[in-house]
Formats: sequence, structure tokens, C-alpha cells
Amino acid sequence: MIYFFIALVVLAVDQVTKWLVVHYMDIGQSIPLIEDVFYLTSHRNPGAAFGILPNQRLFFIVMTTVVIIGLIYYLLKVKDQKKLLSLSLALILGGALGNFIDRLLTGEVVDFLDVKITIGTFFYDYPIFNVADSALVIGVALMLIDTLRETKQNKNE
Repeated sequence: MIYFFIALVVLAVDQVTKWLVVHYMDIGQSIPLIEDVFYLTSHRNPGAAFGILPNQRLFFIVMTTVVIIGLIYYLLKVKDQKKLLSLSLALILGGALGNFIDRLLTGEVVDFLDVKITIGTFFYDYPIFNVADSALVIGVALMLIDTLRETKQNKNE
């Protein structure tokens, strides 16, 4: 099924980029890609999003295992019936697997995408993230769009 291939591509891109960061950058090293906007910054996160629940490795491994099983089950259930939902589940699955592998092997997630927003005197340094995190966010956004679209469709019927 194409959706498992999409999840595999997300996983592969995530793991390759993390491997490159781990092997070619020191922790804390930052390389500007777009000055004052976008950097590659080698960082390790022992927690979840935004560093919450640090050092809860076993909890994350158990929870992610349950989520991955649920995603695979639901992806097999909806198959090609709901393409946007299936795509969102594939992205979430690939992202979940990417961060799961990091936590399983090292107890922390490799992050490296660093966005800094400056507008006038306003400055915000967005938490450093990775390809898996991006896939998760995009997957959840697509799931929300699918849900809203389906709700509107059901309302019109």
C-alpha cells in the first residue's frame, strides 16, 4: 500500500538527516542557512514536544508503541477509502517511528531545524525540531482538515 511507503520515506529521510547531524555536527553547533531566520542546530531532546516530560524514556516507548499499533491498524482499516486521512496517518506513522527509534536507541531525540523569527523588536526562537516532528504536525493538520471536510459534508447531507 502506498501509505506505508510514504511512512517509510518519512522515516528514512528523518533517520538519514539525524545521522548526518550526529556524525557531522557537535551538540550545540549552529550553521546559518538563512541568516537570522533558519539554522541547522545540533540539539538533543530527552523529552517530548518543547522538552516537556524530560527523561521519561520508558513512558514514551510504551506510549509510542501503542500509538504505532493503533496507526497501523487504522491505516489498514481505512485504506484507500479516505485518501486524505490515510495520507495524514502515514505521515504521523513515519514521524512517530522516527522519534521512537531515537528514544529506543539513545533515550533522546535528535533535533536540528531551528527557526528564529524577528519582526522589528519582536524576537522568537522556535523550539528546535526535526523531520519526524514536521511530518507529525503536517499529518495532524491534514487529519484536522479531513475531519472538518467530513463534518461539513455530513452536515450538508
